Amino acid sequence: MAASTVFAASSSSQTLACSFSNRNPSSPFQSSFTGVTLKFPRQALRLSVSPKPLTVVAVTKKAVAVLTGTSSVEGVATLTQEDDGPTTVNVKVTGLTPGPHGFHLHEYGDTTNGCISTGAHFNPNGMTHGAPEDEIRHAGDLGNIVANADGVAEATIVDKQIPLSGPNSIVGRAFVVHELKDDLGKGGHELSLTTGNAGGRLACGFEFLQLSSVLLSKLRVYHEKVTTGHSRGCETCR
Repeated sequence: MAASTVFAASSSSQTLACSFSNRNPSSPFQSSFTGVTLKFPRQALRLSVSPKPLTVVAVTKKAVAVLTGTSSVEGVATLTQEDDGPTTVNVKVTGLTPGPHGFHLHEYGDTTNGCISTGAHFNPNGMTHGAPEDEIRHAGDLGNIVANADGVAEATIVDKQIPLSGPNSIVGRAFVVHELKDDLGKGGHELSLTTGNAGGRLACGFEFLQLSSVLLSKLRVYHEKVTTGHSRGCETCR
C-alpha cells in the first residue's frame, strides 16, 4: 500500500496544512484525508517568561572589642553594621573617674606595648582632629563618653566613617579610652588638632569580626579537612 503525506506550513499566517491519501487502486481499503488546516493565534506561538522579582538579603556585620588597661578601667564595645550603612557602637566602660573621657579609634590593633602601641587616631583621609559631627575630622574621632558618679560610662555611637568592611574597615584596629575630656579640636591647645588634648590612655582593645555559627561550623570542617585529609562533620568532604 502506497501512501503519500504532505505537510505545509506558512509562517506568515501561522497555518499548518496536512494532506494524506491512499492512491493504491488494488487495495480493498480506500481512504482520503485532505485539506485540514490548523490555525494558531499569533500570540500562542510566543514564549512568555514573567520576570522573577530579585530578592535582596540584608547583610549584618558584627564586631566586638574588649577594653583593658593597666588601671582598673575596663569595658566592652559591640559594633553592628547593616549592609553599607552607618556602624552602631554600643560601649560600656567601668572604673572611670566621673565626667567626660575621650573615646577614639586608633589605627593599630597592636597592644604589645600597652595602649601606646595602638598608634595615632585612625585617619585615612588625612584630616585634622575634630568632633564626630564635623566635616573635617579623623575617622576615629568619636567624641566623649561620660562616666556617672559610679565611674560607669555607657553610650551608643552611630557613625558612617567606621565601616566593618571595605578599604577603610576598622576591624583589627583599636578603641582607646582616654584620661581627659576631648576638646574636639576647639580647645586652642597645641594638641587640640591632633589628639583633642584628651590625655593618657586608660584602656584599649581591638575589634574582631564576629562570625555566624553556620560560618564557624563550615570553617571548622574546612580546617579539619585541610589538616587531617578528611572531616568527621562533613560526609561529602571525605
